[in-house]
Amino acid sequence: PSSTGSLCPLRPPPQTTTTTQKMARDSAPKPDLVTRDYTIHLSKRVHKQQFKKRAPRAVKEIKKFAEQAMGTKDVRIDTRLNKYVWSTGVKNPPTRVRVRLSRKRNEDEEADEKLYTLAQLVEVSSFKGLQTENVESA
Repeated sequence: PSSTGSLCPLRPPPQTTTTTQKMARDSAPKPDLVTRDYTIHLSKRVHKQQFKKRAPRAVKEIKKFAEQAMGTKDVRIDTRLNKYVWSTGVKNPPTRVRVRLSRKRNEDEEADEKLYTLAQLVEVSSFKGLQTENVESA
């Protein structure tokens, strides 16, 4: 057998990405101020949660989702979104929620982070066929 580096003569050797490539990809400069609409499936995130913790867990999961999607630690939930999550009581948060996530500049000078994320409710009649959309701010 030849020692070409590949195990199979017909298959090319597997491509490996170095850690520096991964770091460069992950820390690529994101556009500073951006707004997107997402649908968050809450019922799968509060599944097997005890009843009295479901709505609080749903709010935490929205924050966690926004943190991952927008890459900011500081996530603020709008009061209309909070009221929508709690509208059906502590035991039974809505199945899905359409959320507008906006990455904004922090006005507070001594803040730890320059950017924060604002999560707002987007009212829709049906969740069928909705995808993530970029929203052009006017």
